[in-house]
Amino acid sequence: MRGLIGRKVGMTRLFDETTGQSIPITVIAAGNNVVHRIRTVEKDGHHAVQLGYGLCGEKKVSKAVLGQFKKAGSVPTRVVREFRLEEGEQDPAPGQQVGVEVLENVKFVDVTGVTKGRGFTGTVKRYGFHRGRETHGNTNHREPGSAGSNTFPARVFPGKRMAGQYGNQQRTARRLLVVKLQKEAGLVYVRGAVPGCNSGIVLIRKHSD
Repeated sequence: MRGLIGRKVGMTRLFDETTGQSIPITVIAAGNNVVHRIRTVEKDGHHAVQLGYGLCGEKKVSKAVLGQFKKAGSVPTRVVREFRLEEGEQDPAPGQQVGVEVLENVKFVDVTGVTKGRGFTGTVKRYGFHRGRETHGNTNHREPGSAGSNTFPARVFPGKRMAGQYGNQQRTARRLLVVKLQKEAGLVYVRGAVPGCNSGIVLIRKHSD
């Protein structure tokens, strides 16, 4: 399969054994993914596996979703996502648990997560606009300034960079180097930062050029 569901643990660093260089590392817990069902080309139009992460009680999911879990013979999970299966790969059995061994011999991965939400912010924080002058009499310090013409076109063009919600968007960090795998603990060590806060849910996919 091409990916796993995980949880961002946090950041640390490792030292290169040859050069002694400090390498920034993000630790992701991606063990114990549960196989819920297999998507087939004949029935669903594509070949994929439905994985779940984060075991929970039956009361934490709706009855409709719980019925799907019971029909597949798996246990309820908080998060459910699909990943395409590799060409010629053997289908895993529903209810089976998979871990970081899926990423064995994989050099680069793409990690998708939801960035930290920073609420309603101005243009200086959101886009890095310059401040206004600090000279005597100027009151335009952190304001965006003029937004559009008056008579023509008498409107603000779509896409104008203005104040608004900053963050809380899905982003993907591409081609991150897999530095280390800990199969027993279910941990993946990747070089660099990944989107989202600590304990946030992330999706790890094998990078394809």
